[in-house]
Amino acid sequence: MRAWKERGLRRFAPVAAELVFQRVPRPAADVITYIPPDGDRSVKRGHQPARDLADALGERWSLPVSSLLERVRPVARQTSLSRVERRRNVRGAFRATARRVPPNVVLVDDVYTTGATADAAAAALRAAGAGQVLVVTFARAVR
Repeated sequence: MRAWKERGLRRFAPVAAELVFQRVPRPAADVITYIPPDGDRSVKRGHQPARDLADALGERWSLPVSSLLERVRPVARQTSLSRVERRRNVRGAFRATARRVPPNVVLVDDVYTTGATADAAAAALRAAGAGQVLVVTFARAVR
C-alpha cells in the first residue's frame, strides 16, 4: 500500500481495481468520483491513487468517472491524528466542482481509516445535490 500511495507504484491501480471488482458488485450509480489529492502531496507522489483506482473501476463497471470534488484548503497529514482530530482536520475541506451533481455517486478513495475524509467529501457532494453517496476503497486500515 505504501509503495502505491506514497512512492508512485502506478501499476498497482489496475490490480487493486480488479480485486475490488471481484468482491463488490457494480453499484447502482450515475457516476464515479474520487477524493481529490492535496496539491503538494500529489506533486510529490507523481500520481493520484484514488483517481487511478476510480478510473480502473469505471472501466470495469462501465460507469463514467468525473472529477466532482476539489479541496478548498490544505489539510494536515492525518497519519498520526486521532479520529476526532481527523474529523476536525477535514471538516469543510472539500466542495463540489459542479453546481449540481448526479443523484447517485460512487466516491472512491484508496484507504479508509476512520471515515473522516469520506464523510467530509460525501457531505460536499450531498450539498451539491447527490442523494446517495456510496464509498468504495481498496483497503481498510484498522486502528
